[in-house]
Amino acid sequence: MRFELERQALLKPLQAVIGVVERRQTLPVLSNVLLDVDGDHLNITATDLEVELRAGTPVEGAEAGQITVPARKLVDIVRNLPDTARVELTVQGDRAVVRAAQSRFTLATLPAGDFPTVEEIGDVHGLELSQSALRRLIDKTHFSMALQDVRYYLNGLLLELEPTGLRAVATDGHRLALSTMQQSLDMSEPKQVIVPRKGVQELLRLLDHSDDSVHVELGENHVRVALPELRFTSKLIDGRFPDYQRVIPEEGGYVVALDRETLRQALVRASILSNEKYRGVRFVVDENRLIIQSNNPEQEEAEEEVSAGYDGPALEVGFNASYMLDALAAVDEEQVDVALTDANSSALIRGRGNTADKYVVMPMRL
Repeated sequence: MRFELERQALLKPLQAVIGVVERRQTLPVLSNVLLDVDGDHLNITATDLEVELRAGTPVEGAEAGQITVPARKLVDIVRNLPDTARVELTVQGDRAVVRAAQSRFTLATLPAGDFPTVEEIGDVHGLELSQSALRRLIDKTHFSMALQDVRYYLNGLLLELEPTGLRAVATDGHRLALSTMQQSLDMSEPKQVIVPRKGVQELLRLLDHSDDSVHVELGENHVRVALPELRFTSKLIDGRFPDYQRVIPEEGGYVVALDRETLRQALVRASILSNEKYRGVRFVVDENRLIIQSNNPEQEEAEEEVSAGYDGPALEVGFNASYMLDALAAVDEEQVDVALTDANSSALIRGRGNTADKYVVMPMRL
């Protein structure tokens, strides 16, 4: 096996896949990338057994073959070569020799047959989206995923497909984020899949804000996303996502109309003196104003007053300031509506006029 490439042409696919290579591996071969030269194409694959990334680049005059080499060492070598260098990689026995300009590196290899890959993902349902649309769905919801929750199905992002569109939902049991995209899909009944946290993070890194098309395939146990010269495959979380519709407050309630940035800054200041562990703040609303209060075990207190559009009864509700700030950061609109019911009910946060995105924050007892 042999190929030769410009440094940048080799570095780009290497950097695209390196994110899934864990530094500590149970299997030595998982620290490697699979190099596969087939005809006039080089494919580079990395996996951690949960997420697989395969990136490709054209090559000329190459000798076909497969081998695995240490991922991070190869990336570091190529990254630190001169910009104008041409890189040649040749396999000699159980060693890979990398040459460029006046440099020569000999790397240990492991057989390609030892490398676990996912070729077929079974019966699939496919759909075409723009990169920006898929990225937006993930961007607006991913921050509400749980982190190492024993309810393993919360450690991921729900993608729900219906004939009328696609929906992304994430919750950690204390807050929930939902984003919807309208699009006609060729399917007769709804389908739900849960993409694990690492897969979601890699997709966010790979997708851009362009209108370029991306092909999504949903299998029984895997999701696959095909981009130009890049293929992402992730295992799905096997579990039943909770009935999220039950925790979304019904439309109505008492709506507090606020300027998003003014509210955000007031929350940041008030949370400085909140309990560091629980980050609790108290929302006190009455006619045309919102008062945000916080205190901590050292008996320190903060109070912020914000002008608001509100003409309902006086209400007092406690919330986690960090969860509120995360929701506000996901809202693009300059004005937000915070719908409240009573001291024991969740808040529903939406950008003014936005019907696609909803954010729910559960109340706290303070």
